[in-house]
Amino acid sequence: MPSSTPAPWRAPFLTHITPLPSPTFTLATLQQQTPTLPSSSSTAAADSADSADSTNSTAFPRARTCVFRGFWASLSPHPSNPAPLNPTGVFESDLLVFTTDGRSEKVGGLFSSGTRSSDVKDTGGKEETLQTGGGGQVEAVWWVDKPEVRTQWRVRGRAWVLGSDVEGGGEKAEEVRGVLRGRMRRLLPRDENGDWSFAREVTAHFGNLTPLMRGTFKGPPPGVPVACGAGDGEVLAQRVEGVEDEAARRNFRVVVIVPEEVDQVDLSEELKPRRWLYVYRGEDGKARLPGGEVIGEWEKVEVWP
Repeated sequence: MPSSTPAPWRAPFLTHITPLPSPTFTLATLQQQTPTLPSSSSTAAADSADSADSTNSTAFPRARTCVFRGFWASLSPHPSNPAPLNPTGVFESDLLVFTTDGRSEKVGGLFSSGTRSSDVKDTGGKEETLQTGGGGQVEAVWWVDKPEVRTQWRVRGRAWVLGSDVEGGGEKAEEVRGVLRGRMRRLLPRDENGDWSFAREVTAHFGNLTPLMRGTFKGPPPGVPVACGAGDGEVLAQRVEGVEDEAARRNFRVVVIVPEEVDQVDLSEELKPRRWLYVYRGEDGKARLPGGEVIGEWEKVEVWP
């Protein structure tokens, strides 16, 4: 069943994050592979999954700075966004979104928790890496250093990768849509939901970027030595004006974090620091922690900071 009420942490989180000039956060993942240079091809995710199958693989922590793009199904379109948009006011969610390059190490890490076979498809004898999948464990951390806020937010959960095959990628894409749909809230009756689609939402996120940012997805693969050169058409500082550029869209991904725990530490009062833990309980409806209170699908408990 889809989520029915907003998470109790959603409103204070947005109050803190929305005013930030750049809502960046630190994303931590695990890489199930020996540290090596990233693959120079678009099969980096599959290569990482291969490494995860090795008995000699080791999980290495990785952290990097990402930009928070809002909540899934609640996109605030930029006035110059050229993409066709989903109808507004149909869905909302508590699922956090960022965008990335499908050739990046972080995407390989998110796919590496799955099996190799579930992330590839047969295209007439030629194996092709799926763009949609993943589900790896992540932690996202924000520190809001305003004197009246001084709050750290940590979101733990699984991150799912969405590409251009989100509605045509077979069982894996269907699995991802099912996971996300289960945590989306319907704001309109089913017969008034309009023509809302996952693929259109992915394209809208691409269109919400600046033309120069869209152009970064046509650059050389991230992390590959400059001495290796660049492929045809792979040039830095390009501008992509539309949303249908084949090369850019092939590398563009939307990543959706499905939160399982949210940790809020409030240090705004020096002599009275406070901390709350929110745990997703779904329809269970039962408090499991001492002093815990169930609010909708979440349990909230105050803990020592």
